[in-house]
Amino acid sequence: MKKLFITAVLSACCGAGALAMTEAQIDSCVNDLVGRMTLDEKIGQLNQRSGFGYVPEMAGLVRTGGVGSILNETDPEVVNKLQREAVENSRLHIPLVFARDVIHGFKTIFPIPLGQAASWNPALVEEGSRIAADEASSVGIRWTFSPMVDVARDPRWGRMAEGYGEDTYLTAVMGVAAVKGYQGDDLSAPNTMAACAKHFAAYGASESGRDYNTTWIPELQLHETYLPPFKAAADAGAATFMCSFNDINGVPSSGNKVLLRDILRDSWGFDGVMVSDWGSIDQMIPHGFSHDLREAARQGIEAGVDIDMESYAYCSHLRDLVEKGEVKEADLDPLVANVLRLKYRLGLFENPYVDMTTASRFYAPASLDAARRAVEESAILLSNSGILPIKNSKVSKIAVIGPMADAAYDQAGTWSFDLEKDRCVTPLAALREMYGKESVIYVPGLEHSRDNSTKGFAAAVEAARNADVVVYFGGEEAVLSGEAHCRVDLSLPGAQSALLDELKSAGKPVVLVIQAGRSLAIAHEAETADATVFCFHGGTMTGPALANLISGKANFSGRCPVSFPRMSGQVPIYYNRKNTGRPAQDMTLINDIPLEAGQTSTGCTSYYLDAGDGPLFPFGYGLSYTTFSYSEPKLSASQIDTDGSLNVSCTVTNTGEVEGSEVAQLYIRDHVGSLVRPVRELRGFEKVTLKPGESREVTFTLNPDDLAFFIAPGRKIVEPGEFSVWVSPNSAEGNPVKFNVVENSLTLAK
Repeated sequence: MKKLFITAVLSACCGAGALAMTEAQIDSCVNDLVGRMTLDEKIGQLNQRSGFGYVPEMAGLVRTGGVGSILNETDPEVVNKLQREAVENSRLHIPLVFARDVIHGFKTIFPIPLGQAASWNPALVEEGSRIAADEASSVGIRWTFSPMVDVARDPRWGRMAEGYGEDTYLTAVMGVAAVKGYQGDDLSAPNTMAACAKHFAAYGASESGRDYNTTWIPELQLHETYLPPFKAAADAGAATFMCSFNDINGVPSSGNKVLLRDILRDSWGFDGVMVSDWGSIDQMIPHGFSHDLREAARQGIEAGVDIDMESYAYCSHLRDLVEKGEVKEADLDPLVANVLRLKYRLGLFENPYVDMTTASRFYAPASLDAARRAVEESAILLSNSGILPIKNSKVSKIAVIGPMADAAYDQAGTWSFDLEKDRCVTPLAALREMYGKESVIYVPGLEHSRDNSTKGFAAAVEAARNADVVVYFGGEEAVLSGEAHCRVDLSLPGAQSALLDELKSAGKPVVLVIQAGRSLAIAHEAETADATVFCFHGGTMTGPALANLISGKANFSGRCPVSFPRMSGQVPIYYNRKNTGRPAQDMTLINDIPLEAGQTSTGCTSYYLDAGDGPLFPFGYGLSYTTFSYSEPKLSASQIDTDGSLNVSCTVTNTGEVEGSEVAQLYIRDHVGSLVRPVRELRGFEKVTLKPGESREVTFTLNPDDLAFFIAPGRKIVEPGEFSVWVSPNSAEGNPVKFNVVENSLTLAK
């Protein structure tokens, strides 16, 4: 009976059938529906509210068409009750869409996106997003505010955790994988979610690494560095975009017509939904861009923000703006159409309700297995004196120390709203399972990551003395990264470093395992420990994955998605910097300078006296329990035209004694250009798994777009000249091979 009712509603709305609608049919239905809506009903579709249960106020708002989408309602019974008010009791029977920040899992929590990027495995990212969509949609959530594809080069910014790191290319690849995972092959399938590319745009360049802060970005850098991941997401079919909080060169994103209309709509052809970030329309007032909320509402409409999330600007002021002629009602119609089109694409007109017989699909064995594999592939072995792996036959007692060893809540990381921490398996629990409870001595030493008390040190050191090896779990609590959780000091918080020094003094080898939401400045700690493992907050299955890696049951294959600074003062630090007229060389560090030395005693080149030039660990870096060799890259040609392509091949060989996975990374450099080019740029990568002694040839194709750069907004060219290409294990190693590009008139317009 319910099915017949919904089909009748659909027929009444647009005169079309409900199944497998084409885009043309959807457009016809949308236009028909918009034409029959009142002004208040149009405004309602542009209004997004946070849910607070099935209460008379919300039910009445839905019934009268006063709200088009609802945030943060996760009870499937409430979802169905509110949906019934919309579909069966409102005048036009337009369904709601329910949304939530499902960032790296719903119930089964995967590594934070920065950790997923460390896997350098887009298939893994796609699988995690698919599982998140299946779990969240089972309670009625059909829209997630993910992926974040902000390129982030400053780890002081807490939201670095939500993205895929410092590189434009890697961010684009991982963002596309997430979009595909969330949306699947058919967005109308009930187990999918609409993806949302955020934050449009350049939020990762927030000045001084502070959230909500200003950005001032040269236009060419905006197009070259910060916009390509968004363009890739749009091309992949991302159903929605979200504004950023920041202003860009003085214009807040929520009122930025050039960004939202000229670039996104007109140039890229995006026909999905643009939603404001939480309250970002209202926040144009303190920015100093809007006099009041009324003006902010008008500016949001003019810029093309389809949905006002929690600013109450549209619902409070649009009617008056239209009645006074300051906004034309016809100007609202395309925005309303975008919202309705999303709902048709999601299949909500045909299938609006949660199927309670299959609701709450959580923690499937295959999902937990995928979450474990994600941590295994994303954990990075930064250093190893040979103490790892720890084999059962080599040790009888392991001292497990540190505030992150048994922190079920904190290992999940930021934006884990629906976490059930009793389902999280901690490293302590997993190591006890792996080695036997009687073989593991556990003393936390510190109660939490920010703990400055030394009262637990003595017991921790005593445990270390009574063990064969110490595994020390440090890092950041979940709350120390994420939105509004920026840090100026990137060292380990609290007394963690001091505890590590004390443990080292016990005379036993120390394995340091750091769980965090960003890259940290850990030069001293990495030098002190006998092995260093970095695991960006890993989620539900962090413990079993780390136990597998520590024991050697699994091999490390994670690689740095960001550069690790030696000191906090080096940031922002990133591999694809541009050279200076005096590149760093002949570096004399601070302790090597004689007293009363002349001003030129340090060589007058570009570096820090106390940190040198490079990072502690470069972008793309990571070790394994085996070793790999690379042959010299072979090029399909030594010279190509500016419109030509080039194949680059390299043989990677496992030269060690165990199976392992290596990430072969393709970098280029344009040596001389009309604009200075970066010293290296990532243009491809492939993760290969090899048995001992096994070799495999990896082949990449460089197309004109890979060699081009922007000379004006929307205009890229390939310039003739000499290029270098590397196939290497990271951004700091490898021997380049050169080729030449010769004159051709090709211009690539984007």
